[in-house]
Amino acid sequence: MISTTQDKLDNKHTKRRIEKLVAVVIALLVWQVAAMLIGEHLLLVTPITVVKRLFSLLTEADFFRTIIYSFLRIVSGFFLGLLIGSLMAILAGRFHIAKIMFWPYMVTIKSVPVASFIILCLIWLTSSSLSIFISFLMVLPIIYTNILQGIESTDQKLLEMTQVYRVSWLKKLKYIYLPQIKTYLISACSVALGLAWKSGIAAEVIGVSFGSIGEKLYESKIYYSTADLFAWTVIIVLLSVGFEKIVLFLIKRFFIRLERS
Repeated sequence: MISTTQDKLDNKHTKRRIEKLVAVVIALLVWQVAAMLIGEHLLLVTPITVVKRLFSLLTEADFFRTIIYSFLRIVSGFFLGLLIGSLMAILAGRFHIAKIMFWPYMVTIKSVPVASFIILCLIWLTSSSLSIFISFLMVLPIIYTNILQGIESTDQKLLEMTQVYRVSWLKKLKYIYLPQIKTYLISACSVALGLAWKSGIAAEVIGVSFGSIGEKLYESKIYYSTADLFAWTVIIVLLSVGFEKIVLFLIKRFFIRLERS
């Protein structure tokens, strides 16, 4: 029975991978046909041209240095937003006054366009630290809102029972709060990771951060190098998707170990 269920799950995962692969192939074919119909490399290059440019970028001296520069800053902004957003959600869930005090900041961050924040922050920060702060700022309200929603949806009767039996705070955290916020945290991280990369790269482009991926995108615009623009965009997508899968995998593994302990 267990093996049959596992086989069904494996078949389901395999089917999903095949479906995604087919979707990617179709998207590439559409891209290729569109580029051939337009017939102008300045407007739209073919996937083959982008792949060739990607391989040529690998041989450039500053390629990996550029990726590491942007990766470390955007990832730092994400984890900073994850940490502070979680702490703020815990405070807001525990103290109603904290929730009221945080509300205008969260509404403002969610409402104001990213470009406005980037331009404003350029007055306060250096271009090298801009992507860290912007990524953090965009991640913060997503993490805060989702975790707070998870905390507030906790069964109150269950919490009252823990008070009656004087359950320690650590046990309440481990057996009640963490399992409760699991789906909210995974959902928040999935959305926040993509937004962190989008906003972080946008900050690098507008701030023209030296040695960053954003600077390479800006240069591709200046020199009308469409192949470079697409190649670096593909790299951003790969970095974003790859990092998202790693983070979500680690979070899920953490909760699996928590359930087993």
